[in-house]
Amino acid sequence: MEAALASVVGSVVKVPFEWLFDAAKKAHKMAKMFPTLHSDLISTLESLVPLIAQINHTGTNSVSENFTRRMEDGKKLVKSCEGKLNWIKKDEYARKIVELDKSLQRLLRLLNLQLGVNSAVVLNRIDANLVAQNQNPNLITTWCAVPDLPSNTLKLDEPLADLKMKLLRDHSLSMLVLTAPGGCGKTTLANMFCHDPQVKDTFQDNIFFATVSNKPSYLVVQELCQHAGFRVPALENEEIAFSWLPRFLREAGQNPLLLILDDVPSASESLLDKFDEIKIPYYKILVTSRYHFPKFGPPYNLQALTDKDALTLFRLSANLPNTSCDIPNDLQKQIINHCKRFPLAITTIGTSLRNQPMEKWKIKLTELSKGSSILDSEKNLLALLKSCLDDLNKEMAPVKDCFIDLALFPEDQRIPVASLLDMWAELYEGSNDNMSMVNLYELTFRNLVSLVVTRTRDLDGYYGEHFVIQHDMLKLLSIHASHDEDPIGYRLIVDIREDKLPPWWTEKKQKTKKARLVSVLTGESSSTEWHNMDLPKGEVLVLNFQAKSYALPKFMKTMHMLKVLVVTNYGFSLAELSEFELLCSLSNLKRLRLERISIPLISKKIIPSKSLKKISLFMCNVSQAFGNSSIQIFETFPYLEELHIDYCNDLVKLPAKLCDLIRLKVLSITNCHKLSVLPEDIGKLENLQVLRLRSCTDLEKLPGSIEKLDKLCFLDIYNCSGIKDLPECIGKMNGLRKINMAQCSRLNVLPVSVYDLGQQLEKVICDEDARNFWESVFPNPDKITVAKEEFNLNWLHRLQI
Repeated sequence: MEAALASVVGSVVKVPFEWLFDAAKKAHKMAKMFPTLHSDLISTLESLVPLIAQINHTGTNSVSENFTRRMEDGKKLVKSCEGKLNWIKKDEYARKIVELDKSLQRLLRLLNLQLGVNSAVVLNRIDANLVAQNQNPNLITTWCAVPDLPSNTLKLDEPLADLKMKLLRDHSLSMLVLTAPGGCGKTTLANMFCHDPQVKDTFQDNIFFATVSNKPSYLVVQELCQHAGFRVPALENEEIAFSWLPRFLREAGQNPLLLILDDVPSASESLLDKFDEIKIPYYKILVTSRYHFPKFGPPYNLQALTDKDALTLFRLSANLPNTSCDIPNDLQKQIINHCKRFPLAITTIGTSLRNQPMEKWKIKLTELSKGSSILDSEKNLLALLKSCLDDLNKEMAPVKDCFIDLALFPEDQRIPVASLLDMWAELYEGSNDNMSMVNLYELTFRNLVSLVVTRTRDLDGYYGEHFVIQHDMLKLLSIHASHDEDPIGYRLIVDIREDKLPPWWTEKKQKTKKARLVSVLTGESSSTEWHNMDLPKGEVLVLNFQAKSYALPKFMKTMHMLKVLVVTNYGFSLAELSEFELLCSLSNLKRLRLERISIPLISKKIIPSKSLKKISLFMCNVSQAFGNSSIQIFETFPYLEELHIDYCNDLVKLPAKLCDLIRLKVLSITNCHKLSVLPEDIGKLENLQVLRLRSCTDLEKLPGSIEKLDKLCFLDIYNCSGIKDLPECIGKMNGLRKINMAQCSRLNVLPVSVYDLGQQLEKVICDEDARNFWESVFPNPDKITVAKEEFNLNWLHRLQI
């Protein structure tokens, strides 16, 4: 050890360290008077020798004053112990030796962890900690102590009550993940939980608050052990650290134990595994994270602030009304509106305006009202939000692309998952619905989106009931990322407000030539100046508008690579669509989705489209297009393979010409409550594989020709409460593998022929009342699933979002 130290010639750290080390080794009286303390001190110093040598080997040219002074103070203490000490002095010096040893152990840990950093930086950090320890010998016990709660903290009474209900009253729950995007107040709420009188009464002083962030797992364990008063060596890796964890939990868990693991990144799941493996009575863990960690059960999602709480937080941040300026309430509220009820945005803006004159407030409102994003002016807020995407690395790049693609859809609107799946299936090579849904769930687990399912979850590949909702601030982030992380210009967002074209319009040739994904939002604009865009590489076109009438843009004629077209009217009433014939000029168009559109009558002969494979109609009027005109929509698109009709309230009868779509594989008609009759010739759809008739409550029967659908594998009549019986010939459907007849309250009898399906059917979903019927059909009851009755108000998002 001594040789290693001596080998560092000209060392700048060796000299003050040697003062202390040499004095300690020569302190014979100290060794006799305090044998254990002296032995511990020498052991700690010997452990430091190679680390001090390694730091000096990096070539540091100066040593800080605090480090030198600490070594000098240690040397003086050791020499003082060599004098004559009475019993009072002896006790005092014993305490000082313990403090010295603790500070040196702290130095040892820091060196172990930070030798990869520039040595000067390391020494500065060491000095800061040593000075703090000199001022407060008990600092070592504060590493995992509960932070103080500022007096002006916004009260979060409702979520606090929820946490107490879940963690304190549910004795089966040991770990709960508190999750939300960064900057939403997760740490603040966890701190409030620790300071709550009921929580403190339950756990007393046995509360540990460990901030994980990007720390190695072994350092987290070491800090917990040291806070508990354990004398532990430097834990150099996870294997060693996790061997100490059971001891910590057994010792600390002798009384009710609360452990807060704050700011846990998604990469630290293994750390949570280790904490969750050890089961002791009344041991509670509250995890705060941007990530859900679904394997540990349903998380607690911290909701956005209410308008009232947002105003309160803003006033606390801006120190209102405790300011010399009388800021009008309407000015405050206008500024808050730009913060999107996002806590970090509110505190950032509020703090920047604290004690500022009225003029400064007005300038800030003007900046935020120019149409530019708050992220353009608040760089700290942008940096935090961008960090939410940091773990979407190369392997997760498809997930990041999906997040950025959400920028194509307007703020304050729910995004149909079906639209996203259509878009991604054609845009990204090798993509399919399952992969895309996994990507959406990854975004959900990271709190970058919320996924709302408006009805039952047993949907078997049907996503017409799924919607994505984004917090307004995260929508701004996706829009910012679409510009910042797409230098080639694959995505083009044209946001036209009040007939004003975007500033870059004069340079549109450069911006439009390479765009593959294009979104145009026109609001109530009636301008057609943007109709002359040139989009030669456009593959996806999303048209968003609010108007009573809308003409498809003529530039679509030249979009020879267009594969997906999504037309959405966000107005209150349905929009009349014109220039519908343009669709047949698109030789590569494969998927078409129309929402809140009145489908027009096709009055003139046009060349049928051979490319279009899928049409989705949501909340549309279809009576004209499905009427008895000379040309029907089905004649225009004879190569359709999928037809989805949802919430089309004027659909009463399916036209017979539908049965001429012999290539049709999926016919999905859902929530069309007035539909009462299916065409008798439906059996002509010889390639049909899925027939979905969900929530068509006026439908009374299925046509007998259904027996001819040899390739039909899934029949879904969920919530068709008007159907009283199944066709007698259903037993002849050789391809049928699955039936969903849940909530068919009037269907009380099964035809005898269902016994012929007993061997081939793989699954039947029904109500409890119908279970007995099917149990006589199946020798294996595992094929029967009893649907749980759901009272789900999520469908209200259709109107609220």
